[in-house]
Amino acid sequence: MNFQASLEYLYGLQLFGIKLGLENMQALKARLPLLQDPLPCIHIAGTNGKGSVSMLLAEILKHSGLRVGLYTSPHLHCFTERIRIGGEPIDCNEVVRLAETIRQAAVDIPVTFFEATTAMAFLAFKESQVDIAVIETGLGGRLDATNIVEPQLCLITPISSDHSEHLGETLAEIAAEKSGIIKSGVPVVVGKQTPEAAEVILTTADDHGVAVCLADRDFSWRGDHGNLAVAVGVNHLDGLTCSLAGVHQLDNFAQAVAAAMTLREQGIVITDAAIRKAGKSATWPGRLEWWSGAREVLLDVAHNQAGIACLANYLDEQNLSRIHLVTGLSGKRDPFEILMPLVKFAEAIYAVPVSYGLSVPTPQIVGWAERQRLPVSEYRTAGEGLYAALKAAGKKEPVVVCGSIYLVAELRQKLLSGESSALYSSDSL
Repeated sequence: MNFQASLEYLYGLQLFGIKLGLENMQALKARLPLLQDPLPCIHIAGTNGKGSVSMLLAEILKHSGLRVGLYTSPHLHCFTERIRIGGEPIDCNEVVRLAETIRQAAVDIPVTFFEATTAMAFLAFKESQVDIAVIETGLGGRLDATNIVEPQLCLITPISSDHSEHLGETLAEIAAEKSGIIKSGVPVVVGKQTPEAAEVILTTADDHGVAVCLADRDFSWRGDHGNLAVAVGVNHLDGLTCSLAGVHQLDNFAQAVAAAMTLREQGIVITDAAIRKAGKSATWPGRLEWWSGAREVLLDVAHNQAGIACLANYLDEQNLSRIHLVTGLSGKRDPFEILMPLVKFAEAIYAVPVSYGLSVPTPQIVGWAERQRLPVSEYRTAGEGLYAALKAAGKKEPVVVCGSIYLVAELRQKLLSGESSALYSSDSL
């Protein structure tokens, strides 16, 4: 197989859909000797922020001189972004080789796309002899394909409502699935939670007899992005910088720092200098990312209630009250449930489809906007919606793109390729 054929094989596995359970992963593990050896790792679950926390913690470990593997999903532009070693995505040839290994091992095993990519990541990390890997769950935790690992630390980021068709209708049910990564003897660092979710997580941890480091009880932060102080128990680290925009990223950075200090107690050498460097060097495209030109575009992958609330909070902080909102939703999400916090900021709505996977019909977004008495237009493609928004936006009226990571990826790619450059010239407006 070449790279394209490998991707076609992997994406073809989506025919098996989403399958929660560990049977396929255990079967693959039995056929792949490398997967049978323990992988030194940290396991991270949650609804919001788990990708950011994973990246931030990996950055801290990298600056500490460790060879670090990082597995996150979904990718933004290229499949290789899912599997990183030493901060860099694996190359296309590695994808080809790993995919072929999984294809041969998975004969008569109905592996899903995520199970195959998870096995590929674990193989890559073992073959590269990483010192430690940071593993982000895909969906849930208890029955997530990643949950065959034997971590030395677990993290649970904030839990909110999302993927209820798979994880449960209530926060308690979702928290029970997410806290399924907790294992006896493995400490857990827990981000900010609702009381309902926190109760489930703490009960699960108590049942397994593990130590918990809980946000606002055992670790906290104060300050701002340019002068941040994080306290973890009796340990204090002042004068930090966080390069990621949004107050929620300060929560995420503090959780990563708390995790680093917990690992330090386990004997891993992590210096204060490494934490400081990580806060400055961290980048996470598509997360409150400003794309500057004659018109400013804000890209954010917020796609559920908690994520949109963080976006709204950021817009409030920045005093942005007249945004041109380009939005499309994936799956079966309800615009009335997801997008309401953005109403007070919106000058106009541009309803667009998401080109990958199941997309919420644009008439549903139009209906929501009309009910809020907002000007709204419907477009056949996301590109058309972005171009219309750029034309209509005033100099102090930014274009905001949100609603699906696939939508942000598509439009960010257009901006990268310069397809919208004509719209940035005054002659075209």
